[in-house]
Amino acid sequence: MKTTFIVSFFVLAALLFAALFSALRARVSTGDVSAGAPAPTPAEGLVLERVASGLRKPLWLTAPPGDPRLFVLEQTGTVRIVESGRRLERPFLDISREVSGGNEQGLLGLAFHPRYRENGTFFVNYTDRSGDTRIERWRVSTDPNLADPSRRELILEIDQPYANHNGGDLVFGPDGMLYIGMGDGGSGGDPHGNGQNLGTLLGKMLRIDVDHGRPYAIPHDNPLVGKPGSRGEIWAWGLRNPWRFSFDPSEHLLYIGDVGQNRWEEIDVVDSRAKGLNFGWNRMEGLHCYGPSRCDTAGLVMPVVEYGHDAGCSVTGGLVYRGAKIPALVGHYLYADYCSGWIRSFRWDHGRIVDHRQWSARPGEVTSFGADASGEVYVLAHGGEVYRLAWGSAR
Repeated sequence: MKTTFIVSFFVLAALLFAALFSALRARVSTGDVSAGAPAPTPAEGLVLERVASGLRKPLWLTAPPGDPRLFVLEQTGTVRIVESGRRLERPFLDISREVSGGNEQGLLGLAFHPRYRENGTFFVNYTDRSGDTRIERWRVSTDPNLADPSRRELILEIDQPYANHNGGDLVFGPDGMLYIGMGDGGSGGDPHGNGQNLGTLLGKMLRIDVDHGRPYAIPHDNPLVGKPGSRGEIWAWGLRNPWRFSFDPSEHLLYIGDVGQNRWEEIDVVDSRAKGLNFGWNRMEGLHCYGPSRCDTAGLVMPVVEYGHDAGCSVTGGLVYRGAKIPALVGHYLYADYCSGWIRSFRWDHGRIVDHRQWSARPGEVTSFGADASGEVYVLAHGGEVYRLAWGSAR
């Protein structure tokens, strides 16, 4: 009798453990619990106001400091201006004949110099007809709505072994340096090991000084300066395909959305002043060892959010809302998934995630977030629309 009871107890315990394990595994596979982050809760109130449509694969939106215009980058090779709610017919920049096509190639990044009002300088990141990355310096013409094609300069050229994982973002940091996000070179699984190879610029976050040197200078405080076999431009490494990163200067934070391989998408949050960080690729995919063998995680930066491919397929990194029109959103970092079309947000509070939300507004295939000169946030959709985030009823 006692033996039967003990056996039954252990059988019941085993069944309960198996059920609990299955539930946890299912929960993790949806990506709603990761890195100790709370699951996103459904949220209402955030709505989308259309400000432009009919664009050709819009990938980025930005504005020079103090400028009311919106500059929208099209993957096909043009930059369009939206002024007073109207898209201007003539593009600000058109290099469509020089840009390669393809799913992940094209005109990928645009950054205005912090002193654009004085020097009229901006920078673009695109893949040329050979599929290689080019970072160029441009200047505006005497017409403020038109770039000057005669005043362009090649800053940096990077060979691309494959047609995907180009990264493509470039952003001026709070320190005035230009940061460039580079993917691992493409294919799948990082076959050349670029993510952990400090002798290549692929799979890295670069940091260069475009105000000194010709065509640029390497900042003396970059972590690999003077180290044999390493590229001095490198600020951080171990990235697979950082599709949109952003700074939040008020909190000294850097946010990176790094696109995963087969299973996991990730968001990284680090001190923007910390250098020489290793984000793990291709030893890690998200919080998990990449491949069948165990991996050494010592010294690696782990993501603060990951989600599985049951919840999406490709993360779109965003930015922290610091505008004035949506008080409920101030301090929230916004991100999205390209395939699932949802928008999520969270606040980073002393090393932990709080207020993790999934908003009901769904713009479709989100390619990027952007901000105007006032800090108001916009969402770009692959179908050609640009939306401004608002609160209440959409117009």
